[in-house]
Amino acid sequence: MSLRVISGKAKGRKLKSVSGDTTRPITDRVKEALFNILASDVVDSKWWDLFGGTGAVGIEALSRGAAFVRFSERERLAIETIRWNLEHCQLLDRAEIRRGDAFALLASQPDRAFDYVYIAPPQYHEMWSQALLELDANINWLSDASWVIVQIAPKEYQRVELKNLEEFDQRKYGSTLLVLYERT
Repeated sequence: MSLRVISGKAKGRKLKSVSGDTTRPITDRVKEALFNILASDVVDSKWWDLFGGTGAVGIEALSRGAAFVRFSERERLAIETIRWNLEHCQLLDRAEIRRGDAFALLASQPDRAFDYVYIAPPQYHEMWSQALLELDANINWLSDASWVIVQIAPKEYQRVELKNLEEFDQRKYGSTLLVLYERT
């Protein structure tokens, strides 16, 4: 799959993929739909690309004017790919890359609040719902008007009982489902 930045400062830049099947890259169609939903709210926002993969979503946010993106990933090859993609797009100055287990990071003491947390883990392991529950339990990772965006296969979806987050939208794009949650 060919990855590229769709809009903004780094528009048209091609991104490296992570070899193998440890990541789930977002298609241009889904990425464009997501950023059409968010529109100008991306400008000056703070993001956490929780399962960073190639960094495509966070890089798109930076290219469109996000103030800061934290990328977290546990796989060394993915970390190297994110770093290369950020340098290639000249966006490293507004980014932070953390190597570590997403669930351990979510359970740790929050050091900042994010406006958007993007969750797109490896498929079919229910990691998305576990991450959502961890985030719901440690809500100070989120700013007051924040959104959590989950990218999964439609057949992975199940309702999750949450205390501090509420699902408010679902969008299906072929074999991808975006589920949107907001802080209540």
